[in-house]
Amino acid sequence: MSDFNFEATGAIFEHREALLEDWTPNTLVGRDAELNQYHAALQPVIEKEPPSNIFLYGKSGVGKTAATRFLLDRLKNSAKSVDGLSLTTVELNCDRLNTSYQAAVALVNTLRDSGQHISNTGYPEASVYEFLFDELDKIGGTILIILDEVDHLKNDTLLYQLPRARSNGDVTNARLGVIGISNDLSYRQDLSSKVRSSLCEKEVSFTTYDANELVEVLKQRESVAFKDGIVDEAVPQLCAAYGAKDSGDARQALDLLLESGDVAREYGHSSVTESHVNEARERLQTEQVVEGIQNYAYHGKLALWALVMAEKEKDEPVRTREIYQPYQIVCEKEGTESVSNRAVREYLSELETLGIISSTEVNRGLGGGAYKTHTLKQPVSAVKEGLSGFLNTVE
Repeated sequence: MSDFNFEATGAIFEHREALLEDWTPNTLVGRDAELNQYHAALQPVIEKEPPSNIFLYGKSGVGKTAATRFLLDRLKNSAKSVDGLSLTTVELNCDRLNTSYQAAVALVNTLRDSGQHISNTGYPEASVYEFLFDELDKIGGTILIILDEVDHLKNDTLLYQLPRARSNGDVTNARLGVIGISNDLSYRQDLSSKVRSSLCEKEVSFTTYDANELVEVLKQRESVAFKDGIVDEAVPQLCAAYGAKDSGDARQALDLLLESGDVAREYGHSSVTESHVNEARERLQTEQVVEGIQNYAYHGKLALWALVMAEKEKDEPVRTREIYQPYQIVCEKEGTESVSNRAVREYLSELETLGIISSTEVNRGLGGGAYKTHTLKQPVSAVKEGLSGFLNTVE
């Protein structure tokens, strides 16, 4: 039996970090059109002109954040050689921030030393913005504020205040530019017209990668991440094919390539092959199902577990009406009030869209009527893992 000591093998990977999300390559492949637009939108900075406000949108994993890091790195380097240009970038990921107030507090704390941080509660909104503008004015010069995943903010007060700070006299020493990055393609349309007119001064839309572009992205990262000759030629193509099929998401394709390498190393193999890719995909799909369930709506989770119980009882696909009673039982055990039958049907439709369950329309004609049946599309073990720590009824 192994003693489970750790010893570096030096196998498979040369620079594994090249497959991680925060690694920025020297060149970005497959994004030429987007980079050209983005570059033009940032050009006023190097000309010592007021910076444009820029809005980037596109699905997750299509290169928005990578393009931002890539171009801002070059912009900051170029700015060093321009007399009289002081450039500062401030980055904030709005994931887990629900309101403009929380985002403004987070920006203040990003700009301040740790001993001067403010709490998320207890300050009037006007005071928080005063703190923020004071900190920005202390820095002065041109300041680009990058708000990644900005669509998480439920109101747009911050997006109204920042672009107008100088014209409103809130800052005098600083010239602010806002870069909003959104995974929600419809988010900009939901913004108020006064915010959209300023925040979306320059827009760059990032399209999904096609299979050929994903292959180029993967080959670029593979050449850095892995030792020479380790990865079979077909592996990047297979990872790209899966990525294009699933969503055109480069992040998913890179995660798959990374996991494939990890699987090969785990087994002590000397190369990464298609079989490693297939096993890696199975592992990642299970992880994605678990994460999707963990992040799902409360009563949607209850409806999902009710389906698990009903299907176990029948050992066959379950009609919608046969799920509602076990759902009510779960609600009672959890000490929560149940939602309507119609709401449960909507949750089931969402679970089908998420790929967690499979639903089939059954039409029995005039005598039998039409109805839907549902069955789990994912392993019960993955569903239980996604619900663990949430339901008292999960065993």
